[in-house]
Amino acid sequence: MTDINYTSADGLRLFAKAYGNPDATLTVLCMHGLTRNHKDFEPMIDALDGRYRFVAVDVRGRGQSDRASDHETYAPQHYAADMAALLEHLKISRFVMIGTSMGGLIAMILSKMMPDRVRGVILNDVGPVVERSGLDRIAAYAGKVEAVAGWSEATKAVAKVQRAAFPHYGVEDWKKFAKRTYRRLGDGQLIVDYDPQITNSLGDSHPGLLTRIAMWRLFSSMKKIPLLVLRGETSDILSKKTARRMIKRHKDAQLVEVPGVGHAPMLDEPAAVSSIANFLNRLETGE
Repeated sequence: MTDINYTSADGLRLFAKAYGNPDATLTVLCMHGLTRNHKDFEPMIDALDGRYRFVAVDVRGRGQSDRASDHETYAPQHYAADMAALLEHLKISRFVMIGTSMGGLIAMILSKMMPDRVRGVILNDVGPVVERSGLDRIAAYAGKVEAVAGWSEATKAVAKVQRAAFPHYGVEDWKKFAKRTYRRLGDGQLIVDYDPQITNSLGDSHPGLLTRIAMWRLFSSMKKIPLLVLRGETSDILSKKTARRMIKRHKDAQLVEVPGVGHAPMLDEPAAVSSIANFLNRLETGE
C-alpha cells in the first residue's frame, strides 16, 4: 500500500491510496459513495488478491482529504475535476473505474470527459435515475453528525443506519464497518469521517424532465466503453427498471444482481467478486 497526496485546482490537499501490484497491466480507479472513503474498497481488494493496481480515493470532504471552505464545490463536476488531477499526478494514461453510488456518477462524468482513456467502467448500484426514496433516506442521516464515546457506540450507530441494506451482518461485520467510517477526535471521541456539508451535493431530490434527459444523455456517452452494472437486490437507489433499461441502451453491458443486500453492495460479496474478476480479466486479456 502506498499513500498518495496531491492537490486540487482550487488548492485542497487530497488523498488516495494505492493497493495491489504497481506493475499490473490494469489500473483501477475506485470512487466511493457520498459518506464513505477509500477504505470502502479494502474488502473488495482483499477478495481480488491484489492482482491489479487499485487506486482508491478520499473524495474532497472525506477521510484524509481536506474539507472545502466553499461548500458549493461538494458537487460531482468538482469531484470529477479532482479525479482528473489525480490521474495527471500519477501519469495514468488509461484506466478502469469502479464507482459506488456517487462514485458511479463521477465515473459517468469522467467517461464523457476522457472516453479514449477509459478501458471499462463498473457502476455499483447507481444509474441515470436515482430513486427518490433512497435519496430521502440518505438525506435523513447524512447531515446528522454526532460524536460518540467509543467503538461500541459507533458500531451500534452504523448498524442502525445500514441494517436494512445488510441484514446478514453480525456484530463483527458492523465493527469493521465502523472502523472504516469513523475517525477519532482529539478528545478521544469518535465521529463519522466526512464533512456534514457534503449533503449539499444531494441537490434537488425531485429532478425534473430536463435533468432526467441530461442524465440519460450522460449515460449514453459511455456507449463505447465496456460496462458492468452491479445492483443490490433490495436497492432503493437503483431500481430494476432503470438497471434493465441501462443494459438495453448499451451494446457492451452486463447486469449482475447481488443477492441479499441493498444500497450499496460492499463488493466483497461472492456474486460481486466473481463478476468484477471476470470483467477485469476480460479487459486485461482483450477477450
